[in-house]
Amino acid sequence: MAADSSQIVDHNGSNESPKQTTNLPADVIGDGTVGGEMEALVAVMRRLLAEDGCPWDRAQTHESLRPYLLEETYELLDAIDSGDMTELRDELGDVLLQIVFHAQIEAEKGGFTVVDSIRAIREKMLHRHPHVFGERKLDTPNEVRDAWEKIKLEDKKNDQPEEPNSVLSGVPKTLPSLTRAFRVQEKMAGVGFDWPDASGALEKLAEEMDEVADAVLNGSRDEAEEELGDLLFSAVNAARLAGFAAEDALRRSTEKVIRRFQTIERLTAADGHNVHDLNLEELDSYWDKAKEIERREKQAK
Repeated sequence: MAADSSQIVDHNGSNESPKQTTNLPADVIGDGTVGGEMEALVAVMRRLLAEDGCPWDRAQTHESLRPYLLEETYELLDAIDSGDMTELRDELGDVLLQIVFHAQIEAEKGGFTVVDSIRAIREKMLHRHPHVFGERKLDTPNEVRDAWEKIKLEDKKNDQPEEPNSVLSGVPKTLPSLTRAFRVQEKMAGVGFDWPDASGALEKLAEEMDEVADAVLNGSRDEAEEELGDLLFSAVNAARLAGFAAEDALRRSTEKVIRRFQTIERLTAADGHNVHDLNLEELDSYWDKAKEIERREKQAK
């Protein structure tokens, strides 16, 4: 089975690559260069998928690997949030393994190889950065973003002339909802359909809040759900114009709630109580204590 880096532990219990031994095939031993290590990783995957390779790896398909790619991506995001560069290094490797795995599945069938994937993205980056690799002048991040979207739209028009030429057609439906809303708003902003600043988006957010309250109190469930969706979309927009992603903000807030509730569990246990046996007023009191502990810890840093 193609293990991730967290499963590779040497005899000292460290999280480093296993020591190379003389009985390893020469092609799976990297030389420390980008090209050499990449070739060695592809060779590892090629051997795992060979007839005498790993039964688990050989049984996998693009579809069966979807949850692993998703899991590794979220573990990478966790590593970024943690600020642990060793963890980030390892999680980047795990995501790279998934890329090589998918490419090698195709290579074994006579399709494309990982070299084709690398070439495709290299050529795309050259093409979509005319201000670096060409004569075009773009000075600000917004100008670069807008130019990227225009070039991308033209590329799709040329590659898929039968498809609707929509600015929004490239936003994956499988994205998390807050992220998908963010990307839709970014793309619409690329053609000028946007608030000039966050103030207009905040006014819209307040308007949507009133509509949600009215729908929840006086409307049907379907109406309330629709209005809440509009509120969330407006919140994403306000966050984007304020300079951050609502997905990241919500993730951090959820982590904060988890930390505080776990503090409540520790505090109640220390007092000889169980959270299941406390009423709302008592839990609120412990919540305030957890917030105070968190405040003091921040001040101490």
